[in-house]
Formats: sequence, structure tokens, C-alpha cells
Amino acid sequence: MLSCKEVTHLLSESQDRKLALGERMRLSIHLAMCKGCSRYRKQIQFIHRACQELIGKPQDVSGR
Repeated sequence: MLSCKEVTHLLSESQDRKLALGERMRLSIHLAMCKGCSRYRKQIQFIHRACQELIGKPQDVSGR
């Protein structure tokens, strides 16, 4: 199982690249059990969207 540190790293990387299937599966399992990492995921998604709107770049179809 991934540690919270590894999860935050993967969540950050997911903003720049598509994660591999194994990474996404391990991430999903951890997020289902860890409230802190789930909150971090929501925060990083919010910040990413806010930055995209601030600089006027359109979001991709996945909502990132």
C-alpha cells in the first residue's frame, strides 16, 4: 500500500501526466481509506482549476 507521502507525490504528478493503471488503482485504494489524502486531492484540483482560469487556459476534457 502507498504511503501518504507517495500519494501526495502521485497526485501532484497526475496534474502533469496521465498515471499508469497500476498507479491509479493503488491511488484509488489509498484515497478510499485516507481522509487526509482525499482532502489534499480536492485542494490540489481546486488550485489547478483556479490557476487555469487565472491564466485563461481552457481545461482539458477530463476536467483537470
